[in-house]
Amino acid sequence: MPVKIRLQRHGAKKKPYYFIVVADSRAPRDGKFIQKIGIYNPLTVPATISIDRNKALHWLQKGAQPTDTVRRILSFKGILYLKHLLRGVKLGLFDEQTAWERFEKWNAEHEKKIAARREYHKKARMQQATPVVKKVEDEAKSASSSNPDAKPAAE
Repeated sequence: MPVKIRLQRHGAKKKPYYFIVVADSRAPRDGKFIQKIGIYNPLTVPATISIDRNKALHWLQKGAQPTDTVRRILSFKGILYLKHLLRGVKLGLFDEQTAWERFEKWNAEHEKKIAARREYHKKARMQQATPVVKKVEDEAKSASSSNPDAKPAAE
């Protein structure tokens, strides 16, 4: 049975969210599936991804083929990297403890990058939310500071 790891669409029109499921490739997109392994919400900034690492790794090792989008999600979460490391353990290149140490190191660096990206988006939203009145007041202050003889505008 050809097994795929793919997205199953849910939600309202123009407001999708997806279940990440393991399904027979011949089954309909939103139809029968074998196991639900996570969720993906592209509407949040950054996108919300929640996935069971052990279930995904189990199905990948059994030979399930992820679709292109799911492959990007699994790569982003480090599951494909973990599969790569565990293959090295199986081939005898290094032991399992070393593989997990490498994965934890990568995961810590990756989490720092994600936190920085969230902080950047948060600051950008705050700058966009600055009220127009405050912008006008700031412009008035900068104009008055450049010309000290000018009279303040009557309110």
